[in-house]
Amino acid sequence: MLPFLELSKKLASHGIKISFVSTPKNLKRLPSIPTNLSTNIKLIEIILPKVNGLPENCEATIDIQQEETPYLKKAHDNLQQPFEKILENDPDPPDFIFIDFSSFWVPKIATKFGAKTAFFSVYTAATLAYMGPPEELRWGHKRKTPAAFTVAPEWFTFRSTVAHRPDYAPTMLRNLHVPDASGKSSGQRISQVIEESEFVIIRSCKEFEGEYIDLLENLYKKTVLPLGVLPPERKKEDVNESTWLTTFKWLDAKRAKSVLFVGFGSEYKMPVEQIHELAHGIELSGVSFIWVLRKPKEVGSLDILPKDFESRVSERGVICLGWVPQMEILAHPSIGGCLFHSGWGSIVESLGFGHPLILMPMVADQGLNCKLLVEKGIGCEVERNEDGSFRREKVAESVKLVMESGEGEWIRKKGLEMKNVFGDESLHEGYISSFVSYLNRFKTTL
Repeated sequence: MLPFLELSKKLASHGIKISFVSTPKNLKRLPSIPTNLSTNIKLIEIILPKVNGLPENCEATIDIQQEETPYLKKAHDNLQQPFEKILENDPDPPDFIFIDFSSFWVPKIATKFGAKTAFFSVYTAATLAYMGPPEELRWGHKRKTPAAFTVAPEWFTFRSTVAHRPDYAPTMLRNLHVPDASGKSSGQRISQVIEESEFVIIRSCKEFEGEYIDLLENLYKKTVLPLGVLPPERKKEDVNESTWLTTFKWLDAKRAKSVLFVGFGSEYKMPVEQIHELAHGIELSGVSFIWVLRKPKEVGSLDILPKDFESRVSERGVICLGWVPQMEILAHPSIGGCLFHSGWGSIVESLGFGHPLILMPMVADQGLNCKLLVEKGIGCEVERNEDGSFRREKVAESVKLVMESGEGEWIRKKGLEMKNVFGDESLHEGYISSFVSYLNRFKTTL
């Protein structure tokens, strides 16, 4: 939702009127719209229907367990009539509708109202290219076994290491090509959205993955437009509360680039056994750290970390439960690297400050992002066991390599170079301006 909101704000700043449609709980989660853009962005509620298998008041993947996702898709598919009603009642119908892959049913509705649909992907071009052209997404004729997902696909026209680990490949095969409780597979949804959209827009830039963007256009046989990485606004966050003053004083006392930022986001729900192994690995590394930790609901505060862990690392570590002023922390000169799950949003934020990356992909596209970053020399992947689990020794080894060792100097150098791409606001604003020009030209043909 956040990339969609960022895009909405960028377009609104160019005078384009936006209707942002989502469910009530999801709209409440969004950051407030800046006052100067509020007249151009209208938030529209659409009520999510109840379906068996989806718990009460669950409107996004953050609310549910992974195995409940098909029921969220099923509920989402039942929004077709309410969405059509919104368009019927709109006195100023839209020229364009931008959708994610799940909403495969939107293009047919859009045509009734003379609107053009674009697939807006928040995945990297490398991830989309790896998943394949529409016919492969729909049928899966060329990759029928998990082993086929552990190597770069045959349609890649250049050398690439982008592929899944053997332990995650069966999940990828199932997600892409096996219909779930919603009645469709993810591959079928993506395929239909690509085929029925006028064009495709992606949160990426040619400076980072130009070869994959070009390949994607060939695979889709339609226009693919990079929008830039939509870097989050670097507004000054409120860190005046005593809690944060203490934390920032602690950071001020540390050497430049000596502190590791650890965070696995709000989507992935890390089991307590993994949290403990990760904690031991961080401790073993000897590196100073700030760890943003999401507590699993079923785990008590006393059990979330290994016994006496906090007292052992009290001099060199800060553990934060809940919200943190993340951009302010990442911007601090003492932060020297990030350990996280390789989610694309977190990559954009981290590389915007030039931080080298220690990568521990967990689900979805994270493993593919990880391979892309390692391929480009920007990060180091923590070595895993055959079953996908990890050991504390390997966590510590990767942290020391990226944060301290001479061998990791090239990763640190490459990470710093990426600040010139991901942190260049004028570069990404240029992508948005080009896109606005494209929309204006396209509109004259409607």
